[in-house]
Formats: sequence, structure tokens, C-alpha cells
Amino acid sequence: MSHNSVHIDIVSDIVCPWCWLGKQYLDAAIRDFHDSAVHIRWRPFQLDAGIPETGMDYKAYMHKKFGSGQSDRFKQARLHLEEAGLKAGIHFRFSELTRRPHTRKAHLLLKWAQEKDKERPGIGHACAESLFRAFFDELKDIGETEILVGIADEVGMDGDLVRELLDTGRDVAAIEQEMAYFRRLGVTSVPTFIYNGTFAISGGQPAKVHGQALKKALATPPKDIMNVPGA
Repeated sequence: MSHNSVHIDIVSDIVCPWCWLGKQYLDAAIRDFHDSAVHIRWRPFQLDAGIPETGMDYKAYMHKKFGSGQSDRFKQARLHLEEAGLKAGIHFRFSELTRRPHTRKAHLLLKWAQEKDKERPGIGHACAESLFRAFFDELKDIGETEILVGIADEVGMDGDLVRELLDTGRDVAAIEQEMAYFRRLGVTSVPTFIYNGTFAISGGQPAKVHGQALKKALATPPKDIMNVPGA
């Protein structure tokens, strides 16, 4: 039995390079998938909730998290990401990063963008792309309100309204609730792609894997995602 559409919840953090790369692979799979509509919902996750609200110096953060010397394995992983990114059409500039931001505000912007999806389909997905690119390629501090206001304007949102909402702290509790919900579901790493609320794919899996998942989801009765906080 097939269904009219596929729903994908992407649990992600904006500072996760595999999340940006995984998005490119998913997008490629969707471009080749013509059997039904695909609806995407980005879900918040924080790789390190202990980051100060104002963010940290990137080198200081890396030193604190990984120690004074980065292993050959770590360096090889970064090199692999850079090469894979270029093949997928994106640019990681790890050596030039200067800030490790707190990502709550970025998740709020993404939430509000997705609330506009009914009137402007795809604006949420476009906002996610702009956030990833701003951090990894344009080297912007996506924890800064004015940077996020600029991204909001870029994707067609009301930047002044976004500034006002960020200043008032609207929906912070909702974001925290969503993150707690997915942790209770067992999500411990990102990206995690949840298809039709029934099965998940983790990590930066290639487009072929997502293509297979799309076909499987089309034949899988979906669970009601409306019981997920923030849906």
C-alpha cells in the first residue's frame, strides 16, 4: 500500500557539518524521487547545550572539548568532510572558523521559518540551508541576533519581527520541549532522519540510501506526527 506523501523529520544542529552534508544528500535523493510529495520538518538538537549564550572562541572551544592536540584521525575526518562537501556543492571552512555559537536562536529562526511553509512552501528548508552556509562557509556567528535577522530577510521573512521575537524570547520553552522529546525517543546523534514517524536513518548517508528510504516510506503507513511537540 502506498501513501500520498512522505514526511521526514530531520533532527539536527546547525553547527553539525554532517547535518549540512546529509541535507545535500537528501536533497539529491528527493530530486530523483517522483512518486510523491516530500514534506520536511527540521527539528532542534544541541550538540553542546553547555555553550555560553554568547558563544565561545572556536579554538578555545575545540581545545576544551578535544584537548591541545587534534589526532590524525580527527584531521582525516575533517579532510574527508571538506572533500565530500565540495563534491556535494558546499564549502566547509573549518580552519577559518572563529566562533562556536550557542544555537538556540538559530533553531528559533528555523522554527518560525517553517511556520511560513503553508503560505511559502520550502521556506523552512531554504532557511536551514542559509543557516548552515552562514556558519560553515560565510563564517558568520549564527548566535548573533543581527546575523539571524539578515538571514531572515534573505529567505523572505520579516527581519524586524524576527529581531523583536528573539529579544522577547518567544518559543524558547517550545524549542527546549522539542529537544527533550527527541532525546526521549532515543536520538543521541545528528543528523537523524525520521521517515513517516516509523523508521530512522542516522548520519551523513549517501543519496542512494535516502532514495531507498523514500520508497520504503511511501509503502509504510505513517504515524501521526502531530503528537510531536511543535509539529
